[in-house]
Amino acid sequence: MRTAMVKPLHPSVEQFKQFVKKHPKIIQEVRSGKKTWKQVYEDWYLFGEDDDIWEPYRETNGAAKEEEKGTNKWLDKLASMFGQIDAADVQKHLANVQQAIAAIQSILSEFQGAGQEQRNKEAHPFSFRKD
Repeated sequence: MRTAMVKPLHPSVEQFKQFVKKHPKIIQEVRSGKKTWKQVYEDWYLFGEDDDIWEPYRETNGAAKEEEKGTNKWLDKLASMFGQIDAADVQKHLANVQQAIAAIQSILSEFQGAGQEQRNKEAHPFSFRKD
């Protein structure tokens, strides 16, 4: 009986094997005949593991990672927006909002005061006024 000596694989081939293990949908694509291993390896070698061409092959837990990436992108955008905000402008806008709220409150208090006077008149139907 002959014992075959197994040569160690090239490090890039080992990395490719690990990549394929992380993306089992690639195996299905090759087995279905849509692509060859050579094509997949060449794409992996040229584009790398993080390229967008691998999106269709990511696992469903990849969807959670994508959602996390989307959240991170959103937070990054929000942080950059806060970095661009001028504190003086914010203070000015807050002062304008406070003035508007005060005006609305005064109008409401006038209407509430008028409503209470009408209720008082309704409570005393025979109120007499001096002329």
